[in-house]
Amino acid sequence: MSTLKAYGDEVISIFQLIGDKENDITKSIAWALNKCPVFMKKVVYEIFRIEVDPDHVDILYQNYDAATGITDIEMTDRNSFYLIIEAKRGWILPGSEQLTKYSLREDLRKARVPHKAIISMSECSLEYAKSNLPFQEINRIPVRHLSWRRLRELATESRTDSNHEQKHLLEELTKYLGGIMTMQTKDSNWVYVVVLSSGKPDNCALTWIEIVKNHNKYFHPLGGKGWPKEPPNYIAFRYGGKLQTIHHIDSYVVTKNLHEEIPEMPDVIKDHDYFVYKLGPAIIPAKEVKNGKIYPNGRVWAMLDTLLTADTVSEARDISKAR
Repeated sequence: MSTLKAYGDEVISIFQLIGDKENDITKSIAWALNKCPVFMKKVVYEIFRIEVDPDHVDILYQNYDAATGITDIEMTDRNSFYLIIEAKRGWILPGSEQLTKYSLREDLRKARVPHKAIISMSECSLEYAKSNLPFQEINRIPVRHLSWRRLRELATESRTDSNHEQKHLLEELTKYLGGIMTMQTKDSNWVYVVVLSSGKPDNCALTWIEIVKNHNKYFHPLGGKGWPKEPPNYIAFRYGGKLQTIHHIDSYVVTKNLHEEIPEMPDVIKDHDYFVYKLGPAIIPAKEVKNGKIYPNGRVWAMLDTLLTADTVSEARDISKAR
């Protein structure tokens, strides 16, 4: 069988051809909900614990309201439930302003149904969402979370009672959601370049350099102060005045207790979350790549090929920006 690639990646699901931006993800989910009634019933039951007739459910994609903006997906049977879905890429949750606007939408507030909710969908786990969503309820509308992982499980479970065409579509969706769940930045040749200090994190027995060398791991806060909210595909470390190594990020976890991933870190629960990356084998530049004109503690982005060919990290950064 021939191989189909799009933007350098092999296509294993028709949904990949729609794309992997937030709007593309919600298009794909809306289509599957519409075409796969068993899947729709399971999603509604997961949220409200009620049984619904899919033939009586309306699905609204990108529904516009002049006062409160555009929603990703709205669903209602106009009898028992009304829900609004807000989908995000990566470990991102909707903010208080967006949730407040949705809670004030006229159609939602006027709907004479016993069950209403605003649903956050993203890679975030349920436990993470419970502690990080700005509201559990806003203007008397419950705010709940459904992870891509759980949605994928529901799609898989739905295949048993679906017809042949629906089984095929749900299989495509599970492959697509599997890619979304493990998705790092799709611009896969971009590298996040950070400084490794010879100092130690607070109350840790290892230096930052030793953490990378001994455990093949690296951690940083999830968002805030310029840190990424989504894990990159590649990370590079510089110290000693030059670029040292580049690593593919093979996997990652999100945690508030870094001790669980790096035993030398103190066993304490932080008040915010961290990405902990498991690093792939080191890519060592064939020539010396000095820092160049860059702040001592500066973190920059550069394309992989530029880091391997430029004379300095700052030159690689500038070439990448120019592209």
